[in-house]
Amino acid sequence: MKKIDIACIIDDDPIFVFGVKKIMEIIGFCKNLMVFQNGEEALNNLKAIISNNEKLPDVILLDLNMPILDGWQFLDEFIKIPCEKKIIIYIVSSSVDPQDILKAKTYELVSDYIVKPVTVEKLKEVLRDLEQVG
Repeated sequence: MKKIDIACIIDDDPIFVFGVKKIMEIIGFCKNLMVFQNGEEALNNLKAIISNNEKLPDVILLDLNMPILDGWQFLDEFIKIPCEKKIIIYIVSSSVDPQDILKAKTYELVSDYIVKPVTVEKLKEVLRDLEQVG
């Protein structure tokens, strides 16, 4: 399996972030990792990366329930930013609300909705999906 160059996690739960980082290390998910604790922090940093013409992440794992700017607010703002690179977003949430899953499908950038906890197999599946796209 091909390694992703840059992955990004946007989640305010340090335990979740720690666990996903460990799984990523085990399966060789990515070469580099960006972590942001809320949508606002992620948005500001990604805007700066775009305006400085630096390398953007290939994939974003996005939580929905976060302080300051939640996942939906992040998505609503992020899709307004002109960006040449197609970044694939996976919503990763503990919410099993069918409304959230349906809403996620209305965003073109959102590839899938993953219910926490994230497993080794699920991240391998993400890698396989990204290989087919890339």
